[in-house]
Amino acid sequence: MPVHSNTPLLHYSKIIMFNILLQHIREKVSLEPEEAGRLETFFLPKELARKEFLLREGEICRYLAFVSNGILKSFTRDEKGQDRISLFAFEGWWISDFNSFINREKAVLNIDAVEKCELLLISIEDYERLTLEIPVMDRYFRILYQNSLVTKDRRLMVSNKSTAEEKYLSLVRNNPELFRRIPHSLIASYLGLSPETVSRIRKRLLLR
Repeated sequence: MPVHSNTPLLHYSKIIMFNILLQHIREKVSLEPEEAGRLETFFLPKELARKEFLLREGEICRYLAFVSNGILKSFTRDEKGQDRISLFAFEGWWISDFNSFINREKAVLNIDAVEKCELLLISIEDYERLTLEIPVMDRYFRILYQNSLVTKDRRLMVSNKSTAEEKYLSLVRNNPELFRRIPHSLIASYLGLSPETVSRIRKRLLLR
């Protein structure tokens, strides 16, 4: 999961990326001006082209990534070579193989770009230093982890109790952005359905 320091990012682009991160943080916690001014020093900017990998299964996840522009997906690959998507990360989302990032174990997830992305990356060393030097950031990340657990629990309940059409409709209601920006084949993988099933559901809904 290398970071290339010579990636051509314009200065104004870096400022925009960091302002998006600051806005997201301030939606969760209060930052003092001095704290906000120090935050930028903990992060590295990174660009990804469409379909470029941020992390491959078996690597050590060296960074936690904040998406300032674009979409990433995390997925595993089964014995038949089929991708099983676990997460789409849009603007304002964080993504990593968190167990690998924290425990320095080999990643079980792949992460790549659904579309061109601009990211801010933080290493485990800088993450630990950040939460120690700016304690409110520890609370910020704790809020994110709690929200993530709630979202995963809700998704599991929907998956276990719902029909294929109910899963599709729930996703439409709760994540309309997916359907504007992500191919239906990837949405099918995320729902655990075949592309043919998703196509039939869409046709039925259009005929209603």
